[in-house]
Amino acid sequence: MKLAGKSAIVTGGGRDIGRAVAIKLASEGASVAINYFSSSKGADETVAAIEKMGGKAIAVQGDLNKQADVDALVNAAVETFGGVDVLVNNAGGLIARKTIAEMPVAHWNAVMSLNLTSTFLMTQACLANMKSGAIVNLASQAGRDGGGPGAVAYATAKGAVMTMTRGLAKEVGPDIRVNALCPGMIDTDFHNIHTPDAGRRGFEANAPLKRQGHVEDAANLVLFLACDDSAFITGANIDINGGMLFS
Repeated sequence: MKLAGKSAIVTGGGRDIGRAVAIKLASEGASVAINYFSSSKGADETVAAIEKMGGKAIAVQGDLNKQADVDALVNAAVETFGGVDVLVNNAGGLIARKTIAEMPVAHWNAVMSLNLTSTFLMTQACLANMKSGAIVNLASQAGRDGGGPGAVAYATAKGAVMTMTRGLAKEVGPDIRVNALCPGMIDTDFHNIHTPDAGRRGFEANAPLKRQGHVEDAANLVLFLACDDSAFITGANIDINGGMLFS
């Protein structure tokens, strides 16, 4: 049990990568606080799945761009589990594909808030309650290569998450490690919504591993970065994309 006695917060933990991460961390002994924004259904189902296998979990609603909601989430984790050892900043999204020419500043600000400001607020709130442990951010391959059509705002936000990961690792070491994943094509609702099926089939044809990633692939990497198996890794942005981009 690589996280026995530890507690974790997973933002956006009710579906896709977040859900897989919450279940994976719980399977290795962590008590998990799962944040969700709109629908409680996925978060409640994730909590039930964790409890069924003997773990401990809670679901907490919150808009992570609001300080009060961030504080409520962190306080719930501390009060229920006694502290915070692992933070997984998973919440984020593209919102919509828009070119710079057609993009209202409200869209730009919304993408930055969803992906970057929420990561800052959650990190700041958790650090006040962490003496040691790990922070794992979800960046993106888009932060490496600029993303697909209409993804400039999203790619910029994720690039900033990557830079924040590096800077924060210097600031909070040696007791707290900070790393990030840069996922490529993972089979999730994100790509169901924003990526045409032809693009996904083209990825499968061209990727060295000849498949899309699974949420479990991402969850396994989060676990590695959250536990002592990666004790000498910090400030790293790790590619997980089936070999479509090497950095």
